[in-house]
Amino acid sequence: MTTQQLIAATLVYSVALAAVVYFTRPTGRRFAGALAGAVVVDGLGLWALIPFGEVQGWWSVRLNPSPSYRALFYLGTTVSTVPIFLVTWRIARRFGWRGLAVTFAVVAVGGPPREIAVASKFPELVTVTPGIAMVLALSVGYVGAFAVGHGVMRLVAGPAKESRLARWPWEAAQSGAAPGQGRLQAFPGS
Repeated sequence: MTTQQLIAATLVYSVALAAVVYFTRPTGRRFAGALAGAVVVDGLGLWALIPFGEVQGWWSVRLNPSPSYRALFYLGTTVSTVPIFLVTWRIARRFGWRGLAVTFAVVAVGGPPREIAVASKFPELVTVTPGIAMVLALSVGYVGAFAVGHGVMRLVAGPAKESRLARWPWEAAQSGAAPGQGRLQAFPGS
């Protein structure tokens, strides 16, 4: 991937990040938590998971070794990862730990095909070794990355259920309404 392609991809992911921020409406603290989660996960990926997989022979990632390219690559991966944790926060807020468990299961199943597709699209950048070991390693890596990133976000920003957006609209209406008022009614006057 050339520097120009990397810059273009980072700009596209920046637009996607802006859209996710618009729709998830995170507080500043929640955004900072998602950013911290992305920084930690991308650092682990670039300096621990990728080299470990290469040593094991599961994949090979050929990145330009120059510091400026590595920094730009790190920025691009961070910008592309922040939206993931904003979405996992909304999932945790709405569905709790069960929603996160389903998310992790989907990631475990969907992560390896995504990486294989990337390797087929950019063989000059990534190659993967066929076999179950590589698929399992990718699954574990994806789930671990999602779990660590979401955990870091939770450490920085607190649990999703304690968020100011954690209440359902009808719960907020009931808490401030007089008895018998504020509940949703199917038919007016019922």
